Amino acid sequence: MHNDDTFTGPSFSFRNRITRVLWNLVYVLLFRFTPTPMYRYRSFLLKLFGAKIGHGVHVYPKVKIWAPWNLEIKGESGIGDDVILYSQGKIKIGYRVVISQRAHLIAGTHDYSKPGFPLITKPIIIEDHVWIAAEAFIHPGVIIGEGCVIGARAVVAKNMPPWTVCGGHPCEPIKPRPNFNKNISV
Repeated sequence: MHNDDTFTGPSFSFRNRITRVLWNLVYVLLFRFTPTPMYRYRSFLLKLFGAKIGHGVHVYPKVKIWAPWNLEIKGESGIGDDVILYSQGKIKIGYRVVISQRAHLIAGTHDYSKPGFPLITKPIIIEDHVWIAAEAFIHPGVIIGEGCVIGARAVVAKNMPPWTVCGGHPCEPIKPRPNFNKNISV
């Protein structure tokens, strides 16, 4: 971080802030109002700003991304409209992940125990085959295990186990999800 006291100055460097201004211009002028099927074009724009985007990724036009250079999305994943990827820290999204509309992934917070409320960033890791349902909230530093389902409007403040359906506020495991990736011998 650039500054430990958010009352006296910005948390990020001048270069970071200028790059975010440029990204926001590109977002408003070239990204947000594109027709929905233009996934490759939006992936191209994200890559121009340092995002790592896999093959066949579907980022919808109304997704709000704070800093593309802190974003990694593996192949065949879909990010729905009005999702907020508040990527002050790294956000890694695995293969064939679905993040439904209006979900929030927030990779930054503030240390309220210090007088300057310094910014803290912690990576969010969403492993392969995860579904994060509508309006779920994922806190900084959380890992969502492979194949996990996070229910609508869940508030996830701790790691969630693989191949489990989870939900609630706070989010808790509810029941197992069938693991369709296991090798089945006949």
